[in-house]
This record gives sequence, C-alpha cells and structure tokens, in this order.
Amino acid sequence: MQHPVTNGLRIAITGGTSGLGLALVRQLSAQKARVAFVARTARNVERIARESGAAGIVGDLGRKDEIYPMAMQITANLGGLDVLINNASSLGPLPLAQLADTDCEDLEQALAVNLVGPFRLTKALLGALAASARQERGAVVVNISSDAAIHAYPEWGAYGASKAGLRHMTSIWDEEVRDAGIRMLSVDPGDMDTPLHAAALPDADSAGLKQPAVSAAEIIEQILAALPGDISNATGVPS
Repeated sequence: MQHPVTNGLRIAITGGTSGLGLALVRQLSAQKARVAFVARTARNVERIARESGAAGIVGDLGRKDEIYPMAMQITANLGGLDVLINNASSLGPLPLAQLADTDCEDLEQALAVNLVGPFRLTKALLGALAASARQERGAVVVNISSDAAIHAYPEWGAYGASKAGLRHMTSIWDEEVRDAGIRMLSVDPGDMDTPLHAAALPDADSAGLKQPAVSAAEIIEQILAALPGDISNATGVPS
C-alpha cells in the first residue's frame, strides 16, 4: 500500500542493509520519505544507498564512540528527524547456546547492540525528535522487539534478555516523553525469513516465515497511526 502521507517524513533506520531494515528502507524510500540508514559494512551501505536513493551511514550501534557521529550524520542528511527505527540486532552467541554455556562477551554484545545501542542513539537524537514534535510534525521511535522478549526460549537467553530489556525500557520512556509529543513503540514483527533468523535456526523451513516486506508494511502502518492525525501540511503533502 502506498502512503502519500509519508512523503517528506524524515526517517532513520538502523540495520538497513538486510532483512526487515532493508525492506523498510526500500518501502519508505519508494513512498518518498527522506530516509537515512545505518549499517556496519561500507560496501553494503554504498550498494543500498545507490539502489534506494536513501542516505547511507556506516556505523556500529554496539560501539559507544560511534553513536554521536552517527546521530550527527542522521540529522545532517535529513535536516532533522521525525521517526527513528532501532532495528539492528545481535543474536549473541552463534550457534545459539544455553545461558550456562554463553560467554560473558557474547551476552555483552547482545546487550550492547539490542539495548544499550538503541538507548544511546535515541538519547542522542531526542532533541531532534522533540523539535519535530514542537513543529507538529510528530515524533516516533520504534524499537524492534521479539516474542523472545516475553517467552523463555531455551538457548535464546542473550537475545531474549536484551530484547526484554528493550521492550520494558520502551514502555518507560513512552511514559516519560509522551507529554513532549514523542511516542515510543515496541514492535514485534514476527518470525521472518531473514539472514538473522537463518543464522539462528539454519534448518528452519522458510516457507512458514513472514516475508520482511510484509512486516515492514505493518510497521509503517503503526508509525502513521502514532503520528498526529493530520500531518499532511507538516510533510509537504497537499490536503
């Protein structure tokens, strides 16, 4: 479904070169949103930027010293920010392992990318989001969660614990910033046919999995529902 109302929305996406992130970059760019995406591998960032017309930024969400430059590049490329989608994820140990067999470094990596990274990037961009809210453009942060944040799946301990933390942090932050006009959403996109899922469960039958494009379209609907009721003037779309 095409959404002319996304025309002109300034949207940043982490983990934008594969899976759900790539599907979001492609759909939102096609819908004339102004998109900046972040990923770690320069070659992939350059390729997707050429394909989509979105602004590509090379960066690692799990590295503290890269967060502020990442945030600065996002706002410089977009001229502000209306929507942040924290999508980049780390499984922790591969192959998946029980907690007793999980190295501390693997747990730390999952927490760094899935919880601390989104916290740092959101905090760095909170001023830009608040400015957008004051301009009545709306401001939304989407944190990509998982059913592993709720259900205790054996061998998914590092990933599940980090996503559970992200889910609860999102709820608290939503309560704290709602009066400023900023919405924080935790979204479980479902089990998708992505490289991350294949890495976790290489023997899984992909026929029973959602396509990332379907989940991306659902997330876009949720973003639009969280924005102010009439944002056409703010995004430059005729009423």
